[in-house]
Amino acid sequence: MSAATNLQSEDQFLCSICLDVFTDPVTTSCGHNYCKNCITQYWDVHDSCQCPLCKETFNSRPQLKVNTLLSEMVAQFRRESQQKASSSSSEQQAAKLAEVPCDVCTGTRLKALKSCLVCLTSYCQTHLEPHLTATSLKRHQLIEPVENLESRMCRKHNKPLELFCKTDQTCVCMLCSVLDHKNHEFVPLREEYEGKKAELEKTQVETQQMIQKRRLKIQEIKESVKMSKDAADREKAEGVQVLTALMESVERRLKELIKEIEDKQETTEKQAEGLIKDLEQEISELMERSSEVEQLSHSEDHLHLLQSFSSLKAAPPTKDWTAVRVRPPSYEGTVGRAVAQLEKTLWEDMKKLNHAAVLKGVQQYAVDVTLDPDTANPRLILSDDGKQVKCGDVKKNLPDNPERFKLYTNVLGEQSFSSGRFYFEVQVKGKTDWVLGVATESINRKLTTGLKPQDGLWTVCLRNGNKYKACAGPPVCLCLRSGPQKVGVFVDYEEGLVSFYDVDAAALIYSFTGCSFTEKLHPFFNPWDNPEPLLITVVNLT
Repeated sequence: MSAATNLQSEDQFLCSICLDVFTDPVTTSCGHNYCKNCITQYWDVHDSCQCPLCKETFNSRPQLKVNTLLSEMVAQFRRESQQKASSSSSEQQAAKLAEVPCDVCTGTRLKALKSCLVCLTSYCQTHLEPHLTATSLKRHQLIEPVENLESRMCRKHNKPLELFCKTDQTCVCMLCSVLDHKNHEFVPLREEYEGKKAELEKTQVETQQMIQKRRLKIQEIKESVKMSKDAADREKAEGVQVLTALMESVERRLKELIKEIEDKQETTEKQAEGLIKDLEQEISELMERSSEVEQLSHSEDHLHLLQSFSSLKAAPPTKDWTAVRVRPPSYEGTVGRAVAQLEKTLWEDMKKLNHAAVLKGVQQYAVDVTLDPDTANPRLILSDDGKQVKCGDVKKNLPDNPERFKLYTNVLGEQSFSSGRFYFEVQVKGKTDWVLGVATESINRKLTTGLKPQDGLWTVCLRNGNKYKACAGPPVCLCLRSGPQKVGVFVDYEEGLVSFYDVDAAALIYSFTGCSFTEKLHPFFNPWDNPEPLLITVVNLT
């Protein structure tokens, strides 16, 4: 448990770039820690500011400040590690010394202080005294106490192993060097020891680096799993939302179907109720007349019958009911029409959801784009933050450097891309003319040129407020339901794809496919002679 805890503690204080303990640790906005110098150099050699671990991309390079708390914790960790290393070294040395007993002691054997390679005996402080005082013994070679002294002697010549035969890669004595290993290459044991020790230290460093790389890989895998889980959770939530909306649409259409059928039935019932009421009224009147007739017919008074007969009420007016019918409404085709309408609705909803999903997918590749003032035509006015551009009335006096567009009011993005995918969004609200897309780095900036892929441009444009075109060869007129307020531009370099999206409607405007890119691509902008600016906006996931 202790070892695992120590290992965890070490991991907390290791920079994932240099694989060493933090120096001037800083924390990015996504919560990961690096040495200040490491992350700065990392960003210097990459096109975008991205976290090496979670791959979160920052719109602009963050201002890094040393994490004071983490810095103090790292300093404390260094002190504790040094103390532990020192203590561990002393304990190991003491343990080694304690493991070698004196060969002369009887009874309780004291620990040896030295071992003699001549006597092949280990001595404690007391029994070592003769080797320190007697002249004949002073010449003996003493070393730190070790066991198995016999293994340090040449078995053939019974002499100390003092040399290393580089030819046979073995330890030998002085006699071996002149007898059995004649003409071989020899070095003192200490020299070979130093060389091998240096190799071991190098191996240890390489091993530690391999360990750190694997720890980093574990961390990277865990981060990938976490990102995958987050993505899965988002997709599940989206799936629930989308399918719930579809089920609600089905339920709504079902209610409409039932209501339509019930309304027809209710109309039929009301019609029948009206007819029945009229019939019952006529029956009531006829029954009243029938009663009067019957009563008079039973009269025995001749005079009364004759006098009353003329005053007998005339037959009430009645309706001819022969042709009257209550015709049940026709329900034939009601369900079929409902299903057809539902299918149409679902198809339209699915198209919208599919477009939204596609747009959301490409928005994941959003990059921070800023305008390059060195490429801007002299009539263009750029904002200080490099996010807006519009056309001015006056042509500024600017250096005619090779990068600058001379004839057209064009400007490129500072960022360039030669692989992978990237996406950016531009607000075109209120403009009657504009051109957006990407251009090759070698595009002609001084002479008249078209806007076609053959000229190194993949663009769409708006002219005169209502004419949208894809600048292909020849141009393709675009029939859009409504003019986009914000346009998204997506490029897949390896796939040879350039797509344009109406961001608010989550709809595809146009795609150039089968493109062959062989050089760097830059975002391309032309605001035309229009007072409203083109505005590069922050990408918010649809």
